[in-house]
Amino acid sequence: MKETASRPPWWKGARGEWWVAGQGVLLAAIALAPAAWRWSWPAPAAWRIVGAACGLTGAALAWRAIRELGPSLSPFPVPRQQAILVRSSIYARARHPIYGGLIMAAAGWALWKTSGLHLALAAVFAAYMAAKASREERFLLERFPDYAEYRSKTARFIPGLY
Repeated sequence: MKETASRPPWWKGARGEWWVAGQGVLLAAIALAPAAWRWSWPAPAAWRIVGAACGLTGAALAWRAIRELGPSLSPFPVPRQQAILVRSSIYARARHPIYGGLIMAAAGWALWKTSGLHLALAAVFAAYMAAKASREERFLLERFPDYAEYRSKTARFIPGLY
């Protein structure tokens, strides 16, 4: 495969393939890690309820954001060629609601499992997604001149929180 000036080969991560791979590895680690450093206060049943609520809310947020992004949806930090800047509905309240929903779901899973290991992995995942969002925003600023104003007025991941 010959490298061209306009588009380097996939293995150089021109669209952000390595960010997506890292995200997948972290999600798999969260899903498959054994429960460790468990806690039992106040009660595991209470943590399961909170975890389920957090996880389901996060999954619903991510699903809604995926549907509303439509043809602009891409797992990569580099926007699609035909992408438009979506600023309506949930995107009027959060710039990266898919990432926010995934972070909430990971935290919910950790609480459900009452596992300190899962909670630590969810924190690493949140930091990773913040770094991926920062990278993505550099591309969005280049592509959409009004992104800076949108960014200044809109939460990053979760409406009303962050």
